[in-house]
Amino acid sequence: MNMLKFLTAGSVDDGKSTLIGRLLYDTDSILDDQLEALQRSNRKNDDGTIDLAILTDGLKAEREQGITIDVAYKYFQTEKRKFIIADTPGHIQYTRNMVTGASNAGLAIILIDARKGVIEQTIRHSFLVSLLEIPHVIVCVNKMDMVDYSEEVFDQIVADYRAKIAVKLNLKDVQYIPVSALKGDNVCYPSDRMFWYKGTHLLEHLETVETHTGEEINVTRMPVQWVVRPQTDELHDYRGYAGKVLSGSFKLNDSVTVLPSGFTTTLDRIELFDKRPEEAVAGMSVTLHLKDEIDISRGDILVKSNQPPIVSQLIEADLCWMDTKPLDPTLTYLLQHNSKVTRCRISEVLYKMQINTLEKLYDEEFKLNDIGRIVIKTADPLAFDVYQQNKANGRAILIDSRTNLTVGALMFRAAAE
Repeated sequence: MNMLKFLTAGSVDDGKSTLIGRLLYDTDSILDDQLEALQRSNRKNDDGTIDLAILTDGLKAEREQGITIDVAYKYFQTEKRKFIIADTPGHIQYTRNMVTGASNAGLAIILIDARKGVIEQTIRHSFLVSLLEIPHVIVCVNKMDMVDYSEEVFDQIVADYRAKIAVKLNLKDVQYIPVSALKGDNVCYPSDRMFWYKGTHLLEHLETVETHTGEEINVTRMPVQWVVRPQTDELHDYRGYAGKVLSGSFKLNDSVTVLPSGFTTTLDRIELFDKRPEEAVAGMSVTLHLKDEIDISRGDILVKSNQPPIVSQLIEADLCWMDTKPLDPTLTYLLQHNSKVTRCRISEVLYKMQINTLEKLYDEEFKLNDIGRIVIKTADPLAFDVYQQNKANGRAILIDSRTNLTVGALMFRAAAE
């Protein structure tokens, strides 16, 4: 059974928490003690039914204010698939939280209030989905019960979203579903009240959408996390390189190049616990043995020799700034790319994005939640891929060396000149 991780994003009072609660409730994914607490709760809907939003309001401040502040993860499964929901904040002041929750998502659900239609926050959420290259998008037009399940209202919102957002951001796979999370229409079951809608309901689409792993990516990458040298009498000559295969696959006798040194050798053996498989595919944590003894350290990356990545010390990247202190180009930061850590400086700020209008701002100061394009100069060469082609090897984080706090998320776009 495969797994789909998806995020939900919406503006205040779009019904995001209720939608997640409905998914959990209608798929019998609520524990008995949670169900009892729901039934005892004083929070009820106008029609006397249980307020399902309680299931996702984890922080006290969220319950008090009726907003989502931090990323919350919920788990459920059906007979067809397992799911992880990343419930992300919609407020602009929590953009960094949404980026964190969306970083590994394979699908995004963007909620639109049927009464309000496409608003600025819808543009912002969609921009972040586009920036992070999330391959599948579901636009849920919620609260259809409050517009009398009007087909005309739904069609107008779909037309607006396509014209204002989907085309401009070049979103590839977008599905539009009219729902009422409060009443359960088109969430886990088809709606009789929207007979005019002929598409799949939300859960059906989540169960059937294609998911991708790194196996489909035709470039093979494995960062070395640990050099295994027991140095015991029994294993005197043992030398293995442990790590997780990020993408592609290694097979015995493949020609393998070590980067950034550039030395080439042949794959001699693959170890997976006590097994000796002939192939290591994306997602597998393995130990590789090479025919030649080469100087390899933690942070180096093993690749197939005919599939070289970009190797550069000057990198153009998109940056989401996550620190309360502004970016300081005079400081030296630490850049962590997989298991590789190197010092770096921001050599140039190309532009910032005005996310609500999709305009570029040529203002050099990066503050909390700002997103834009920069050029980084690293102390050591990095072997990376362009983010849109291979996410796993195309992203990194910036760390403040003084506090050891993560201050930025990076998506590599090209080697800079």
